[in-house]
This record gives sequence, C-alpha cells and structure tokens, in this order.
Amino acid sequence: MKILGIGNAIVDVICKVEDKFIKQNNLTKSTMKLVDEVEFKKLLSTLKIEETVSGGSVANSIVGLSQLGNNVGFIGKISDDDLGNKYEQGLKKENVKFFYSKKKEVVPTGTCLILITPDSERTMVTFLGTAGKINENDIDVEAVKQSEILFLEGYLWDEGEPKKAFDKAIKNSNKIAMSLSDLFCVERHKTHFLDLVKNKLDITFANEQEIMSLINAKNFEEVIDFSKTVNRLIVITRGEKGAVAINQDKIIECSSKKNLKIKDLTGAGDLFASGFLHGLVNLKSIKESLQKGTEMSSKIIQIIGARLNI
Repeated sequence: MKILGIGNAIVDVICKVEDKFIKQNNLTKSTMKLVDEVEFKKLLSTLKIEETVSGGSVANSIVGLSQLGNNVGFIGKISDDDLGNKYEQGLKKENVKFFYSKKKEVVPTGTCLILITPDSERTMVTFLGTAGKINENDIDVEAVKQSEILFLEGYLWDEGEPKKAFDKAIKNSNKIAMSLSDLFCVERHKTHFLDLVKNKLDITFANEQEIMSLINAKNFEEVIDFSKTVNRLIVITRGEKGAVAINQDKIIECSSKKNLKIKDLTGAGDLFASGFLHGLVNLKSIKESLQKGTEMSSKIIQIIGARLNI
C-alpha cells in the first residue's frame, strides 16, 4: 500500500451563510471550532444544507490519492449508525481500504458543519463524536507497517486518547507525513507540534499562517530559516503566493494557478497534500510534486465541497 491515512472520520455538512451569521455565533472566520452535540444541532437547525459528504481532512487527501490511481487506506473511528454507514460506503465507493470494524458506540459518528461565506472562505464547526475517541486499539499495526507513508492530521490531537493511537502508529511506520490542520490546533498544541516537526515527521504540511504561529515567526524569512535547520521536508501553501517546499538548503517554489473561479476553499489544503504525496510516492521531483499539489487544490476550490468528481 502506498499511503495509509489516520484521521477524524467526520461527515461534512456544507451550508452557505452570510458574514453576519459568523459574527452572531461568535465564530472566527476560516478556523475550526469544536462544539458539543447540543450546540451543533442548534446551529444546524437554522441552516439549509447544500451537500453531505464523507469528510475529515486526511480522509479527503486519501480519497484524492485514490482518484489519482494510488493504492491507499484509511483508519478512522465511526459508530454503527446512519452517518457511520454512509461514511464507510463513501470511502468504499472511492476504492479506499477502510481498516476499521465499526460497532455501536455510545457517542454517534462525528459531523462537521462547513459554513461557506460569500468570499468563499470556509469556517468549520465540528462535533467530533466518536471520531475523537480513537485509541491505540483502533490502530491496525499491520496496515501501518505495510504502507510506504503514514499520513496523520493535527486535528487528531484534540482529545486525550488519540495521542496514544498517534504514538503507536508513528512507532510502527516507515515514513511519516502530517498536516498541521488548522491555526486553532497549532496554538492549542504548539509544544507537541513543534516536537513532532523537529524530531518525528519526515514531511510536514502547513499553510503560511499555521507555520508562522508554530514558531512565532514575524515574517516568512524566519520560516525559511527554521525549515532549513530542521533537516526534514516542510511543505507550505501560501494562497495566491503559491507553494514552497524546503528540504535542507533547497528551497523549491511553485506559483499558484491564475484566473480561477473560486467557489469554496474547503479541501484546498487536503487536495494539495493528495497531489504532492502522489508525486512523491510515484518518484516525481519535489518541483513536480508541488505542481501536482497546486493543480489538485486549484480544481477543488472551483467546486463546492472537498471531493473531486473524477
């Protein structure tokens, strides 16, 4: 197997809202907020659903990799309920091997409300549900050992037990990639994430905002300097400024695609990771991998949701 992803198995519920909805509900645009089931249902009750799809950051990346023809798998915790069944079917339809045996859990399958404002930014409100209860017993060690790259998401660090699952997976992996996921995650787990980036991860994916927060950088030059000293591959997306990969003293850049009809930025980072990892596992150069990542992210932002219809 080329790549195994481990992440929050979450069903995405996509809704369009005005900017005032974000303000009225004390949300911060472009970030993710964790809520309980009661608050989630209260928010959802006032909205019109555009689309429902099996989601979760790393799961989106894994589906993108499958669509590009790679042999991939995913581990994520769901409950044996309606949403859980839909989630599993969604992955199987995309030829992703699902290494998890679902059972009836006390807590339901996780859900993420993706609020798209007129500027195409997405603000997420997540009820983690049983996804956030993943533990070391849920990790299929054989699947981890048989994959070339293990791909993790920073979102998984938002609960206690997942850390043990994380550690077990890392211990048995051949090569580790991780996405920092969200500014909210970075600020909450800065010391842990910094340790991972410096000492455990072979590849780190981040956007400019996340990596700057991680190292308390005042400008992007500081990010470049830090990345050079880490001696690992750091891949950073910079929106309209394109993307950059830093590998020891090498700085490889790729410009963004121009004149796109942007509809929704959901999944831009997830699909960028798909394209980049696709390049890497198929022995392409870092420059070609950046270009594939940019191509994939530019496609996804021109449609609603985080899944391409390939």
